[in-house]
Amino acid sequence: MKKDKKSGQPEQPAGETPPSPSTQITPVKSNGRNSKKTFYIVGIGSSAGGLEALEQFFTHVSPNCGLAFVVVSHLDPTQKGMMPELLQRFTKMKVYQAEDGLKVAPDHVYVIPPNKDLSILHGTLQLLEPTASRGLRLPIDFFLKHLAEDQRERSIAIILSGMGSDGTLGLSAVKEKLGMVMVQDIRSAKADGMPRSAIGTGLVDYTAPAEHLPAKLMDYVQHARMAATAPRKTEVLVEKTSGMLQNLFVLLRAQTGHDFSFYKKSTIYRRIERRMTVHQIADMSLYVRYLQENAQEIDLLFAELLIGVTSFFRDPESFEALQKEVEAYILEGRKRGGTLRIWVPGCSTGEEVYSIAIILMECLAGLGRKGRFKVQIFATDIHKEGIEKARQGVYLPNIAAQVSPERLAIFFTREESGAYRIKKEIRELVVFAPQNLIMDPPFTKLDILSCRNLLIYLTPELQKKLLPLFHYCLNPGGILTLGTAETIGNFTDLFSVSDSKWKIFSRKESASAIATLTDFPSDLSFANAERATTPPKSRAEEGLTVPELVQAILLKDFSPSAVLINDKGDIVYVHARTGKYLELAAEKANLNIYALAREGLKQHLGSAIRRALAEKTDVTLKGLRVRTDGDDQVVHLTVKPLSEPDAMRGLLLVVFDDAPSPSPARTSLRKKRDPAGENITIVEACQTELQQTRELLQSTIEEMTTSQEELKSANEELQSTNEELTTSQEEMQSLNEELMTVNAELQHKIDELSRSSSDMKNLLNSTSIATLFLDNNMQVKRFTTSATDIIRLIPTDVGRPVGDISSCLKGLDMTKEALRVLDSLVFKEKEVQTTDDRSYLMRISPYRTIDNVIDGVVVTFTDISPLKDMERSLRESRDLIQRALKYAESIVATVRTPLLVLDAQLKVVSASNSFYRNFMTTPEETEKEHLYNLGNRQWDIPALRQILEGVLSENKFFEDYPVEHEFPEIGHRKILLNARQIEQADHGRQGPLILLAIEDVTDQPGP
Repeated sequence: MKKDKKSGQPEQPAGETPPSPSTQITPVKSNGRNSKKTFYIVGIGSSAGGLEALEQFFTHVSPNCGLAFVVVSHLDPTQKGMMPELLQRFTKMKVYQAEDGLKVAPDHVYVIPPNKDLSILHGTLQLLEPTASRGLRLPIDFFLKHLAEDQRERSIAIILSGMGSDGTLGLSAVKEKLGMVMVQDIRSAKADGMPRSAIGTGLVDYTAPAEHLPAKLMDYVQHARMAATAPRKTEVLVEKTSGMLQNLFVLLRAQTGHDFSFYKKSTIYRRIERRMTVHQIADMSLYVRYLQENAQEIDLLFAELLIGVTSFFRDPESFEALQKEVEAYILEGRKRGGTLRIWVPGCSTGEEVYSIAIILMECLAGLGRKGRFKVQIFATDIHKEGIEKARQGVYLPNIAAQVSPERLAIFFTREESGAYRIKKEIRELVVFAPQNLIMDPPFTKLDILSCRNLLIYLTPELQKKLLPLFHYCLNPGGILTLGTAETIGNFTDLFSVSDSKWKIFSRKESASAIATLTDFPSDLSFANAERATTPPKSRAEEGLTVPELVQAILLKDFSPSAVLINDKGDIVYVHARTGKYLELAAEKANLNIYALAREGLKQHLGSAIRRALAEKTDVTLKGLRVRTDGDDQVVHLTVKPLSEPDAMRGLLLVVFDDAPSPSPARTSLRKKRDPAGENITIVEACQTELQQTRELLQSTIEEMTTSQEELKSANEELQSTNEELTTSQEEMQSLNEELMTVNAELQHKIDELSRSSSDMKNLLNSTSIATLFLDNNMQVKRFTTSATDIIRLIPTDVGRPVGDISSCLKGLDMTKEALRVLDSLVFKEKEVQTTDDRSYLMRISPYRTIDNVIDGVVVTFTDISPLKDMERSLRESRDLIQRALKYAESIVATVRTPLLVLDAQLKVVSASNSFYRNFMTTPEETEKEHLYNLGNRQWDIPALRQILEGVLSENKFFEDYPVEHEFPEIGHRKILLNARQIEQADHGRQGPLILLAIEDVTDQPGP
């Protein structure tokens, strides 16, 4: 058997899959030099005209390039894949059809099989069954997205000739993970749909004819390998090139007006390094020089730094969680009406903004409050091109993979090009504007602030300034949403967690939040020196009255020292002098009481605060000895939890009160009278200290137990989050019609394939099952099997005039009808019957070739016999129901007991005359009105609503349900309600009805 020289494995013919890993008894090892060498994986997408482009590409690829290639094409799912055999003729690399569990190796080509979706995990190919229907699949996007997630910066995407927009979303994912993107030049592509769509994203690194792409690919890979030869850390490189980075930031700010020095340096450097690799520049100083000489590269670098993959309803569960939070926001009364104000900074091209607008409209409609609220959304970004695209509101057809068909039908309109345009109703809710979150003024009085996946690109220092700003911008109880990798950090006093998984928070109201100093955008890059150096005005300068001044003096000189802290010990307010109890450490400033407490106080302070928080009562510790400047001071410590006013709820007041010292005379007298007094005093002090130590030890043990439980819970949560992040993958669906790949070896069958394509096109345009194709001479060209049930056709009838063939149709001259259509070129529909009394809808339409040439007619027959039978049954049922309704209405009108007939929505269908008479109302005020809206809503009773719904859903009934109410016209009444479901013949179409009887028992004696 012939062996492969490189691997030592048996050489296999093209198109056959190599043995799967499970069937290989002994894995083949490499020579050691390349066993751990990483390699790039190139995903190639092509469709119509792609075979020629693939030939031009692989003809110029070296067989020892060290790259792996995965080819994803649009293939006919009903045909055997022939692509591996065709590609093997253009390259010396081994070409395999992809198989589930096949490990990708360099210098090999893998081809997707028909009717499969292809993914990759840890360098191993995975075959999946397609989830989308035929004609709605995007296999290129699907694979490239998984390639980017799996290989990250070692992923490369190449888009060749093809129709549609498949691959556009995939290359965005590759670019986000710092991969590289190449596209065939549209002038050399036979079908420019896919290349044109890819280039339109602005994310393409190289554009060239297919035969020139391999040279650019190898230049990129070789430079990237050289840059990665020596081990290095991004943080070290950032530090070494900090001067060059500052120069680069200056160039960016000069041309774009935006300062990137607040972004994380490691992220910025990786983006810059990728641009340097594209241009094969190894030194940062040379790249800065290149930027100075090429203004266009500054714009490209600016776009590279702003890359963010966005889509409609990204992380669908997060939008469901946000919708629930908005519903609670409205139902809990945090927003009672007016305008819902939303701000979405970093909106990119608008997909997230429109997604939020859609769920808001659905939420308001579901709550029945669409008219009570006006929605106003502010969407901002520093990228003007992205803002402009968002304003247009036009998106590629492949958004159908992200938006449900119901939402597409309600909120989008389909244009002739196949693109989707957001409807005017949603577009008018959003105001798009360029804005720099760091420097420009923010939007305020907001109900929702959605800042997803933006903070992760900013420095921690800037994040700490932006979160208080977000708190300032939101209304009380307002909603803040962040990305799944983002957090509020230590600002738990500003925000409460509503959904920890999807990072949804609510604004808190507390004294510490009020006291937090908010840095506005214009101050974010500068220290607030003026605020720190301006001395505060004295109380006297503010014009206080004499009593107020006296109170101020008393508070200053005679009230105990105290501090106001939050539940974490952070000091919010200091009253009087606290230097004897608290000491500022000689390190970085820390205003936490645990860090400031002096010796002798620190060990007792924590237990007292914890007890006060747990027991919600004042805790007092007496006789604490605090070391102050070398002396001991006896102090009484009191911790008081505050519950009112509301702004102070959750805070604690820590009061320090000096204990009175015994007079010297009394002390000396005691010593004279009792020589052993000194020993007794020492013993008492030791006993007191021992008791305090025991209490402190017990408190410490309890605290350690609680901390261990919290750490265990946090560890479990982190493990769960890590598993979710590892296993979660966005599902991608497809929209583009699948196009059959032209087989180069079947050139002699082009005419036959063209005719078959024309037949299929006309067949798909029809809606019938039985189909007959006639030429201009009314001779049979082709027919489907089901057509033989109507016309007695056999295979040898092809070429015969249709008029010579007998049929089962009654009184129809098909030749005459077909000639009329051929003369007028207007389709004709007609109901016909067969001899066995079956009904068909016959449709005759002109047969148009791909070249728009009339070449006969297409006759289709749709069996409408079941529809006719159903129509007849419905007509009979309607007559029966009408008679039954008239009969029932007569009974209802005659009965003296007030009666109501309700539909499935609990709206009044009809009422008896006694109801109108007893409750002094009219049919106009009653019929078609909801039961709970009658009168002054006297029937709006939750328990009544529940049992009526039970009557509808479970076919229950109830009797003698008491209601006592003050009616506007008839006064106070006691009534008994009886209800049961009314069965009807067309229950499935109209829904069930409820008969509700009302018995007035006001004047009857009680039990």
